[in-house]
Amino acid sequence: MDEATKTQIIDNLVEILLEICPEYSSVPKYGGTMIEVIAGDPKTQVSGYFAYKAHISLEFSEGASLLDPQNQLEGSGKFRRHIKLRSVDDIVNKDCKGFLQQAIAQVA
Repeated sequence: MDEATKTQIIDNLVEILLEICPEYSSVPKYGGTMIEVIAGDPKTQVSGYFAYKAHISLEFSEGASLLDPQNQLEGSGKFRRHIKLRSVDDIVNKDCKGFLQQAIAQVA
């Protein structure tokens, strides 16, 4: 995946976050960016995005508890789940906004 596509995906994720949680804060962590619902409160880190060579990973701290009727979330750990985004269209096709809304609602 080229850098322009990675930037476009991240920019679109940021737009969604600003729409559904304008007061969110982003924190550089673990080689990516973690999303805090309440700025300065690490207990409210609900999600994060991480750039890899072939995709952007949108990860959810409590992803195992999110409703996922279309089986979009990947992973089998006790808590975390993620979505691999390989194109800008994946943001809509894999319902990133819906998952972010769910994750933020768990904290808010």
